Amino acid sequence: MSGVFIIISFAIQWLGGGVANIAVGPQWWVDAGAHATHTGGAFVLGDVFMLAAAVVAGYGIVVKAVRAVIARVIGIDLLVSVAAIGAVIIGNFWEAAAVTFLFAIGHALEAATLNKTRSALAELVAVAPDSAIVVREGEQQEIPAAQVRMGEIVLVKNGAKVPVDGQVVSGTGALDEASITGESIPVEKTKGSQVFAGTVSRGGFLQVLATGIGADTTLARIIHRVEEAQDAKARTQAFIDRFSRWYTPAVMVLALVAGLISGDVVLALTLLVIGCPGALVISIPVAIVAGIGRAARNGILIKGGEFLETSAKISAVAVDKTGTLTEGRPRLTDVVVLDPVLGRTEVLRWAAAAEAGSEHPLARPILETAHAEGVGAQGVPGAVTPVPGKGIVSEVDGRVVLIGNPPLLEQYGIVEAAAEAARTAQQLATEGKTPMIVAVDQTVIGVVAVADQIRQDAPEMVARLHRAGVEKVVMLTGDTRLVAEAIGKATGIDEIHASLLPEDKLDAVTQLQRQGHTIAMVGDGVNDAPALATANIGVAMGAAGSAVAVETADIALMGDNLLKLPEAIGLAKRTVSVMRQNIAIALITVVLLLAGVFAGGVTMSIGMLVHEASVLVVIANAMRLLRNTAGSTTMSKSARTTPQAAEQVSA
Repeated sequence: MSGVFIIISFAIQWLGGGVANIAVGPQWWVDAGAHATHTGGAFVLGDVFMLAAAVVAGYGIVVKAVRAVIARVIGIDLLVSVAAIGAVIIGNFWEAAAVTFLFAIGHALEAATLNKTRSALAELVAVAPDSAIVVREGEQQEIPAAQVRMGEIVLVKNGAKVPVDGQVVSGTGALDEASITGESIPVEKTKGSQVFAGTVSRGGFLQVLATGIGADTTLARIIHRVEEAQDAKARTQAFIDRFSRWYTPAVMVLALVAGLISGDVVLALTLLVIGCPGALVISIPVAIVAGIGRAARNGILIKGGEFLETSAKISAVAVDKTGTLTEGRPRLTDVVVLDPVLGRTEVLRWAAAAEAGSEHPLARPILETAHAEGVGAQGVPGAVTPVPGKGIVSEVDGRVVLIGNPPLLEQYGIVEAAAEAARTAQQLATEGKTPMIVAVDQTVIGVVAVADQIRQDAPEMVARLHRAGVEKVVMLTGDTRLVAEAIGKATGIDEIHASLLPEDKLDAVTQLQRQGHTIAMVGDGVNDAPALATANIGVAMGAAGSAVAVETADIALMGDNLLKLPEAIGLAKRTVSVMRQNIAIALITVVLLLAGVFAGGVTMSIGMLVHEASVLVVIANAMRLLRNTAGSTTMSKSARTTPQAAEQVSA
């Protein structure tokens, strides 16, 4: 409506002959303002419509300004309100109308483009399923997704959205999990597979046992986390907010002083308009919203602006070995017999008996192999005592069974055959395997070894981290140095810390921080908990199935894809770069406008036009973050296998 009144005012002036003298070109804007002071019936009527335009556009601005003042906040709305009211008082209705109209239009465009930067959140909400097909009383029933009960069987047909988190109990199919993990390649699902709400079936038929419904689904947690993160403030944004609280009153004081000294009211009002810090205030949050939104689309959850900003400073990355650099599924590779009166079966049987009560990841491959070969355990362990960093001690049928490394033998005073066992263990370790010496009642009977495979994308992850500006990639592992060095050589790790206890990992992270590094720690959150808590950024991998990881990790990589780590760091660096660019654009605009005011030629309306243009430029610059880059894991699906990655190395 304000724009309509301005057009009517110009039309009246045109019919009155006044506008006929306005030049066509860049100067028309200034000339239009000058003609507003002409006398005559047409111009008086035109001024009435121009005043109406100012009132219509400025009413909401004044209301916001008054509310802000009541809340003891001096903001942009107050500057514009004072300038517009002042222009009306001195009879410059054109400037009042132009300033309020441009400010209102600018805010509308700003809101529209800001909504665009939040499109990632809108997309997440859009993938939430509306309905579900469940089996009740032996029949298929279609119900709203929110009404599915825990433990119900949900049917997922081709092309349908999965309405719940759950476990496949029957059927096969392929699910597009891009909304959760950011991966565009559908994932095959069979009995026992985990599925997530919001994923889409691309083929097959699945029966799913509901284990997470409504707000307890992974998708709901992601939406909640992204919403919180986009509203969280970075340190730079907090500084800008504090700066704005002082800057805006300073502009008002400057305008008052300039007006009193020069006696030029128009100059004072113009300073109020061009001093609006709108682009400066919006420069940081719009970049944060866009950056976090882009990350969420790619299956990377960043806790908030502060963590996004810190991630851009990461100079060293510490990674756990088992389950991070390796696949975390070790298998038994060797059973070496050292007692001449025993055979392979007896060594494996005692090892399996000792590990039967252990929860250590390396126990599983021993037990699985014993079961597959039909080797029954020697007995059920009566007690199992873990010895951190060394192994375990078990009591089986009244006999003491040790399984671990040479220091464990030394601790229990076993010297017979210890040297030979140590040499065998060392040889296996040089082959990239994790050796474990087995002893029964002070007698060494053999050595078993397990090995894991390096993840195919581990070497590429290390290379990409270096390209992203990370100076040092460090491995922190409780395994032996020989095993760790085998993995480090295959993956290109810069620094290796082996044979570490949980507290040693904490010390290693602290030492890196003392060296001036900003550290990101990637671990499983159990043995690595102290190090994760101490690191500047804690990273959880494969967090899609873990509610705790989604809620607590500084960065949660929803998929089990190592390449998302360098992608997250690269995105953080680009976001911070955009933040700095936006601040520079905002400050340069204000400086140039100030210079233009004092040099002459910049009016209130021109100042507001340039000011709103700078706001839109800042937003458009931030929106570049929403585009995928060449290194994005959702864009590039090239083969990640390297010769080194194919080698089997230790867990």
